[in-house]
Amino acid sequence: MTTGESSATRDQNIALQCPKLTETNYTTWAIMMETIMKAYGIWETIVAKEGETTSENKENTSKAMIFQTLPQDVLMQVAQYSTSKEVWDSIEVEYLRADLVQKAQLQTLRSELETLRMKVNENVSDFGGKLSSIKAKFKGLGETLEDKTLVRKLLNSAPKKFLPIVMSIEQCQDLDKMTFEDAVGRLIAFEERLKSQDEHEENHQDKLLMASSSNQRNGRGRGKKFNKGERNVNNGERGRGRDKQQGGRDKKDMKCYNCNNYGHLAYECTKWKEKDKNEESLIAYYSDDDPKLL
Repeated sequence: MTTGESSATRDQNIALQCPKLTETNYTTWAIMMETIMKAYGIWETIVAKEGETTSENKENTSKAMIFQTLPQDVLMQVAQYSTSKEVWDSIEVEYLRADLVQKAQLQTLRSELETLRMKVNENVSDFGGKLSSIKAKFKGLGETLEDKTLVRKLLNSAPKKFLPIVMSIEQCQDLDKMTFEDAVGRLIAFEERLKSQDEHEENHQDKLLMASSSNQRNGRGRGKKFNKGERNVNNGERGRGRDKQQGGRDKKDMKCYNCNNYGHLAYECTKWKEKDKNEESLIAYYSDDDPKLL
């Protein structure tokens, strides 16, 4: 036995585990299967050119190895082919088409993640739920969205009111090691603190409004009492009203604005009566019946 044959024998005694084919792992499945089939010396059955033949034993081994990795529905589709190359090519066509669809879906998710922004009045938990949903969709398509990507997206998308906690997290935490759940929890705690502060301010404003309204009502009540005195003056009780307002003060210190003398008020002044009599006398003197006018 030659050295090469001995090495091949030892390699064939090693049990290599073939990966299961899923809807999202065709590329990695194909790479692993190619490597394993080369190790077993049967890859030539897949790359054989048209007209080339391989041994029946290799052909059966190659097909059996591929069949054991396939889902049941895919196995039923490719069981009709007689050679392992036909089986391989059929799987490639089917999953490459699915792979193109998968890549298109991943690109759509990346665009959605890039444009997603947290609204001013949106809750942190709601926005965190949207990011978690995108993460789950990535996983369903065979991609892993790392926590550090989601953490940075969360912090960069937070509205201005979250700036203090965002700066604190960026300065005090290692974002590459921080879990997405931890970042969401910190922002929710800060959000609850803001809500309690807003409620306190609203209660304070309500108390101020109630106090202002009460003061206005009291002011209107006092105004009515004062206006009642004014109505007495307007009803011809001007003299009595003024006397009451003087409160019993000595009139010798009061000045009359009619004659400019002290000791009485204008409504008590007799000078205007004398003035009126003088004017009446002048009118009578210069009347039309007076012969002096002739």
